[in-house]
Amino acid sequence: MTEAFASPQYIQSYQRQRQSLSYHNPVQRGSVTMIYFFSSLCFWGIFINTLTQHAVPASDIPIYCSLCVFRHAFIPSSYRRFQLMRFSVEQINNSTNLLPNVHLGYEIFDQCLDAESFPSILNLMSADGLVEPWADPQRNLTKGPKAIAVVGPFTIDLVPVVRSTVVIILVSYGAGSSAFSDKSKFTSFLRMGHANKGTIEVIASILQHFNWRWVAFLKRDDTYGIDGLELFMKRIEKTNICLAYTYSLNDNTNYSQIFKQIEAQKVKVIIVFVPKLTAEAIIESAVHLNITDKVWIAADTWSLNKRLHKLKGIRHIGTVIGVSQPVIPIPGFSEFLYSTRGRVLHEYTKQNLFCNQVCNCSGLSPEEVISLDPSFSFYVYSAVYAIAHALHNALQCGAGKCDSNVTVYPHMVSMQLYVSVFPEVLIGTFDENGQPRYTSYRIVFWNSNGDAQEVGYYEVYPSSRFLLNSTEIQWHTEGEVPTSVCTQECPVGYKKKQEGIHTCCFSCEICQNGTFINDPYTCVSCTDAEWSAEGSTSCSLQVVEFVPFTDTGAVVIMVAALVLVGLNLAVSVLFAINYNTPVVRSAGGPMCFLILICLTLSSLSVYFYFGQPTAASCILRFFPFLLFYTVCLACFVVRSFQIVFIFKIAAKLPKLYSWWMKYHGQWLVIAVASAIQALLLIIGYSYDPPKPFNETFWYQDKIVLDCKMNFMAKSSSVFFLSFLCCLCFIFSYMGKDLPKNYNEAKSITFCLMLFILTWITFITIHILYRGKYILTLNALAVLSSLYSFLLWYFLPKCLIIIFQPQRNTQQYFQGLIQSYTKTISQ
Repeated sequence: MTEAFASPQYIQSYQRQRQSLSYHNPVQRGSVTMIYFFSSLCFWGIFINTLTQHAVPASDIPIYCSLCVFRHAFIPSSYRRFQLMRFSVEQINNSTNLLPNVHLGYEIFDQCLDAESFPSILNLMSADGLVEPWADPQRNLTKGPKAIAVVGPFTIDLVPVVRSTVVIILVSYGAGSSAFSDKSKFTSFLRMGHANKGTIEVIASILQHFNWRWVAFLKRDDTYGIDGLELFMKRIEKTNICLAYTYSLNDNTNYSQIFKQIEAQKVKVIIVFVPKLTAEAIIESAVHLNITDKVWIAADTWSLNKRLHKLKGIRHIGTVIGVSQPVIPIPGFSEFLYSTRGRVLHEYTKQNLFCNQVCNCSGLSPEEVISLDPSFSFYVYSAVYAIAHALHNALQCGAGKCDSNVTVYPHMVSMQLYVSVFPEVLIGTFDENGQPRYTSYRIVFWNSNGDAQEVGYYEVYPSSRFLLNSTEIQWHTEGEVPTSVCTQECPVGYKKKQEGIHTCCFSCEICQNGTFINDPYTCVSCTDAEWSAEGSTSCSLQVVEFVPFTDTGAVVIMVAALVLVGLNLAVSVLFAINYNTPVVRSAGGPMCFLILICLTLSSLSVYFYFGQPTAASCILRFFPFLLFYTVCLACFVVRSFQIVFIFKIAAKLPKLYSWWMKYHGQWLVIAVASAIQALLLIIGYSYDPPKPFNETFWYQDKIVLDCKMNFMAKSSSVFFLSFLCCLCFIFSYMGKDLPKNYNEAKSITFCLMLFILTWITFITIHILYRGKYILTLNALAVLSSLYSFLLWYFLPKCLIIIFQPQRNTQQYFQGLIQSYTKTISQ
């Protein structure tokens, strides 16, 4: 390592800043571990100290560099940053506004060669050959340390070593660990570049933008990789992104096995959060192993890698999207490279030493240096300028000069770094965590021309803004945005049932009727007043339906019921006027009036099928019809039995006939039947009376207001009514061959046939249809049952009385009886 040879006169006469810069010592590409380790640690740091009390011309300050001839592989991008550091210092030294009459210098150290570099680094940090760890930064020392600030180191791992050893300002251009935001441990640490947290935030935003939920995360097994993975895991905790696969790369990584495992997991998106050299090893392996159809998300450490862009076969691995720093042109840098080219060999030959700051040991032309990977270059430029501005304020510079009576200590520069504004470097000021307030990220896509094309950005100050123009990305899937999911998203109305430990892996189950999808994993039941079809995303209010009194069908049926009452009254009057005629006597005589009255009372049930059901309407809907229609059937049972009994049984059983006539057997049967039905109805209604009921089983989208009747409570009265109907049908059928004018049995049989067909039809419809109009049909069945007896039993007799009075005489009926007797005797 070359020592500085400034004379004592220079030290006593001049105020200057001395800055030491270590850059990468070459490594061999044959070892993966060495490539990664050196690419992480091996660049340089800048050490600045106050050496003089007076200004001198820039030409009077000797500046040297060390170890420009490398024993290991040369890293061109690090060399570009080294040249940019030189340019920044020279530009500041040539400025008349920034640090007037104060000049900056630097020395270069190779951090990879610890045994050779650290003695010189500690020498710059020492005072009188001693380094005081954790010394009070505000304690006045008779002679302070040579170094007042460090630009660097590049990677995370060396920062804690340097910071925990000495009290010194660290301004890093590459260390992104989130741990450095802890000011209780790193009080004097600041960074110019992206923190890992911000990079991970951009990566997560890209994943969410394209709805990529099944990803792999490759990292290096070091502090940088561990920090990145921890931040990523924390960032995706409450998202739908799942980490399907992660691996910590090391020196002996088997990339073939890694890619096989990724393929087995069906992962299409791979996050590569590693340093540059490790990324090159991964991508080269992917090309060699013919890995295709992947989306590679690059961290800012390698997203602008120039060499991989030109790699043969790079287009076959898929699509590369990266997070990068803004590529900001630095005015004058190109001219600086061309201007220094001519004096390289001259200085090298003149001193016959290892290269100093003016040498070009790389063998690269200015054009080649300019075209190298620009990553972190602007941050180097910014770091140098930030320290220069802080020194400018600490030295109370102004009006073309700085205060020569000010002694600068590290804590003074540190304070100025937090309060100063840095217009040249576009960071504004540092925040309380030692990070630039203005932080910007660029999203790039590796296009077919071998360029990193900018397709979006992410800014965090003054407010977060994310923009990504996906239409400019040329996907490897022929224009379609690739997908990366463990399970395809469930169709609308389906809930997810997680399978395994990952929330991204699930099966889909449809939400049943009466439920809706509330969140991806839950089907929630609707309320009693709501409904939903299978696979619904929400519930709808059910439509309440009942047949109002104003309904057309209801009006027609109620008018028909009134007509029935009118006809019953008319028939009753007609029969009363002709009470003693043979037609009225053969129809049943006084029993006819009981039947007509019961038919009228039965019609009351019709009116209670309409309107909104109430407890009273539900009772009156069934009770009048079941009771009074039973009385009607009992009358017809007796009437059928009497006709058959008179003509076919009386002669054979005279005593029974005498008893029947003496004790009015017909009225006794009617009374007993009526009493039985009344008792059954009272018991049934007392046990469980009909009540209003919301019918929702058959139609989910509506509520049909109906009356619910307990079948057990109602069945006994219905069975009794059915029994009378069957008994009546049997007796009436037995009298089908009686004399025509006495053949009421045929009329009764026909009426019963209509009654049976009416209720069979209604029951069939009721099985198939349960809408509100079933109530209208029920009322119609009741009315039809009443009209059947009126029209087919009473109406023919009315027609004889009115239009055929000759058939309503005693002589006519006697003739029919005599004719029937002769027929029987023959």
